[in-house]
Amino acid sequence: MAKDYVLTAEGKKKLEDELYELENVQRAEVIERIKEAKSFGDLSENSEYDEAKKAQGMVEGRIQEINQILENASVVEVPKRITRVSIGTAVVVKDASMGNEIELKIVGSAECDPAKMEISDESPVGAALIGLKKGEIAEVDTPGGHKKFEVISIKAIKR
Repeated sequence: MAKDYVLTAEGKKKLEDELYELENVQRAEVIERIKEAKSFGDLSENSEYDEAKKAQGMVEGRIQEINQILENASVVEVPKRITRVSIGTAVVVKDASMGNEIELKIVGSAECDPAKMEISDESPVGAALIGLKKGEIAEVDTPGGHKKFEVISIKAIKR
């Protein structure tokens, strides 16, 4: 059974753009690299050929992965008036133990990017925040220990 994915409209567009790039640019580049490597002769000791075939496998694998995500995805509509944390919202939380404020964007698992503070609704912190209102507190066990996050503000994600 295929996994169901939840995406924001922006996340779906980002995946569609990546798919286009993979199918129309990177695939052709890899095929050209394979042709060139084959022209060097003996394939048994041809590192350029091996690298090009690995790259082809990675490109084709990612194409399949994105197609599966898009086929099994539902797009979340973010309401105009936001009162609770949900997928497609940016939430400012105050870390009770550290006292600092952090802005997190809650997105579907297929589009998360922790380096950009875009966390999945399925992550421990994301799951703990989902459904909370301004002023409410989420308690969650993280790899860094038990944390308490107070919801300071909630708004729609702007990308």
